[in-house]
Amino acid sequence: MASDRIAFVFPGQGSQHVGMGKDLCAEFAVAKATFAEADEVLGSNLSELCFFGPEADLKLTENTQPAILTASIAALRVLESETPIRPALVAGHSLGEYSALVAVGALEFRDAVRTVRERGRLMQRAVPTGTGAMAVILGLEMQAVRELCEAAAEGEIVSPANYNGSGQVVIAGAKSAVARAMVLAKGRGAKRVFDLPVSAPFHCQLMQPAAEGLKVVLSKVAVHPFHIGVVTNVEADVNLDAGRVKSLLIEQSVRPVRWEESVKKLAALGCNRAIEIGPGKVLKGLMKRIVPDLEVDNFESPSDLSK
Repeated sequence: MASDRIAFVFPGQGSQHVGMGKDLCAEFAVAKATFAEADEVLGSNLSELCFFGPEADLKLTENTQPAILTASIAALRVLESETPIRPALVAGHSLGEYSALVAVGALEFRDAVRTVRERGRLMQRAVPTGTGAMAVILGLEMQAVRELCEAAAEGEIVSPANYNGSGQVVIAGAKSAVARAMVLAKGRGAKRVFDLPVSAPFHCQLMQPAAEGLKVVLSKVAVHPFHIGVVTNVEADVNLDAGRVKSLLIEQSVRPVRWEESVKKLAALGCNRAIEIGPGKVLKGLMKRIVPDLEVDNFESPSDLSK
C-alpha cells in the first residue's frame, strides 16, 4: 500500500442520496464536526437534508453541490484520521474537483462549501428552465460525438460535456439541438441514447453567465500553495500551480469534463490504486472500465474502512 501509488478521487453531481454521511457522523466526531461546520457556514441545516431528505430538496443544484462536497470531505477526514493512507495524486469529477482541492489544502473547506453553493445557484440560473438539456450517448468514440454535435448544432449550442470513458459521452446544450444530436447518434450507430434528468445543461457554452458569476465569487477566495498534484477536468493533466486554480475552475464550467483522459493520466503516472471518497460508486465503475488493471475502492461509510 505504498502511498506513492494511490489516487484519491471525488464524485460529482448525481452521486447524492438521502442518508449520505449519517453513519460516519454517528461513529466519528471528525465527520460530525465537518457537517456542523457546513451548517454554520451556510446558515442552513444541510446535515438534516443529507441525512433525512426530502430527496426533492437534496436534488436542487444549489443544495446538491455543497451536500456532496461536505459528505466527501467528512469521509476524507475520517479516512485520514483512521488510516495511514495518503494520496500521490487527486482528481474529482466536475464538482468533485473542489473536493480534491480541499483534500490537498489548496482551498479551505469553509470557502469551498460556500463557493459551490453559489456555483450551484449560478448554474441553475444561467439558462431558463426547460430550454437546455443533457443526454448520454453510449457506444460512440469521442471524435464521433464531437462530429455529430457539430452537425446537429444548426446555429445552436450542443457539445460534449463529459467524456466518461469506455464509449460513454454526455452531451449538453439547447434542448432542440440536443434532441437533433440524439437522433443523429442513433443513426450513426450509438448503442443507446437517453436523456439525463438534470435542471440545466452543464459544461457547455450556455454556462458562460455562470462562469462570469463564478469569477466574482472566486475573487474573494484564497488559494493556498499545495504539494500533491491535482489532475484537472479541463486539461486532464497535473496542476501544482496555485495561481492557475481559479482560472481552471472558471473554465471548467463551460468546458467538458475529460474524465477518461484524467483516469488514464493517473495510471500513466504510476497510480495502480484509487479510492473514491464520498457518496456512491459512480467513479469506481467508470474507472474500472477505463483502466481495468486499476484497483478501485470506495469509501463512504464506516464498513468501508476494512477495505
